[in-house]
Amino acid sequence: MFDYQRHFDACCRNHRLPLRLSFAMPPGYESANGMYDDAKKTVFVNAERLKSRPDAEQAFYLFHELRHALQYCQPEGFGALISRSLQYVIRYDGVCYKQADGQYLQCRLSGSSEYLMDLYLGQPHEADANGFAYAQVKRLYGDSPELRRLRSFWSPRHPLSNSAYEAVYAEIDSKIKQ
Repeated sequence: MFDYQRHFDACCRNHRLPLRLSFAMPPGYESANGMYDDAKKTVFVNAERLKSRPDAEQAFYLFHELRHALQYCQPEGFGALISRSLQYVIRYDGVCYKQADGQYLQCRLSGSSEYLMDLYLGQPHEADANGFAYAQVKRLYGDSPELRRLRSFWSPRHPLSNSAYEAVYAEIDSKIKQ
């Protein structure tokens, strides 16, 4: 079984991250593989859900969430678009949220299911987290068809440009009157 705590501790030490690791998923996230809660400075991993998955896949989700922690805790280490994208949550169904003044404001984007899925999968902070997770797992376990399939699964089929995301963020701001 993958040693989450050992890899979590090493990453936190290497990046000077003051975080906690929890295997108890917050309410509403029970079916998620993992998540990062910046307010609680906690990385959540659904180890029970992932226990039958290969170690490389378990590692992928841990490193993905650790990258989100880095994005929030050390935003100066990332480009402007990744830092900006952290304010926005775009779900695969078009429901969007923007964090403003400690609240999440909601709106909905329209478009085909394929377009909305590509938006969701290609968000700058998500693409960065997936790339980081892929590189870390590849370093630990080597490259494999399974690892490449996992990265592909979490990648948009038709990636959008940075300017397209800027336009989407402007549309969200307009819909929520920001």
